[in-house]
Amino acid sequence: MFDLKGKVAIVTGGNGGIGLGMARGLAGAGARVVVAARNQEKSRAAVRELEKAGGQALAIAVDVADEASVQALVRSTVEQCGRLDILVNNAGINIRKQPQDYTLAEWRQVLDTNLTSAFLCSRAAYPPMKAGGGGKIVNIGSMMSIFGASFTPAYAASKGGIVQLTKSLATAWAKDHIQVNAVLPGWIDTDLTQAARRQVAGLNENVLRRTPAGRWGAIDDFAGIAVFLAAPASDFITGAVITVDGGYSIQG
Repeated sequence: MFDLKGKVAIVTGGNGGIGLGMARGLAGAGARVVVAARNQEKSRAAVRELEKAGGQALAIAVDVADEASVQALVRSTVEQCGRLDILVNNAGINIRKQPQDYTLAEWRQVLDTNLTSAFLCSRAAYPPMKAGGGGKIVNIGSMMSIFGASFTPAYAASKGGIVQLTKSLATAWAKDHIQVNAVLPGWIDTDLTQAARRQVAGLNENVLRRTPAGRWGAIDDFAGIAVFLAAPASDFITGAVITVDGGYSIQG
């Protein structure tokens, strides 16, 4: 039920953070993983890590906000690997500012990178997945999909959009045996959140106090959920929104 041997997975932003944690899980379950990101040096390092652990991986450069680049990513994946079964839409950025201080360019940059990219990658992945008899798409949202924060207006809007995009794609593509689900990470120890801890006073203490698990999440906490949502075990699960947050979101 959890065997991914012979499957091919694209993980956008798979060269670090949550994306790398998911890539580790997918590769460990037997999938051939395409690490898709802009920083090729970092992507090559991720590929070396996955291969050292016994997995199969390759790196393909992509700008997830550019339509032609996304189409080239999927085309190159199919040409090199013969198929596409799994897509993890993980690439994302954040610009922490109060809403009144945002420029339109900054707003568009965050929305394009976090939300429009998931649409572009999913749309490009649809034809080879349909031709192959089905597929799995995993969209990465956030706690900000359901909570508000004064310093993340564009990020929260993009991640809220991820949830609704997930439900729309799941409804549209169920007939093609393509399951689409969303994962909402809580506060996870990554480069992005390390920057947040420097920028937001008291964040570390607040996270630890509110999280029943009593710790920040680690990127390897996402290996299992990635495998589950990519494997036959989840064939009757689509349009679901699953929190991976140590219980943060259940606290009042």
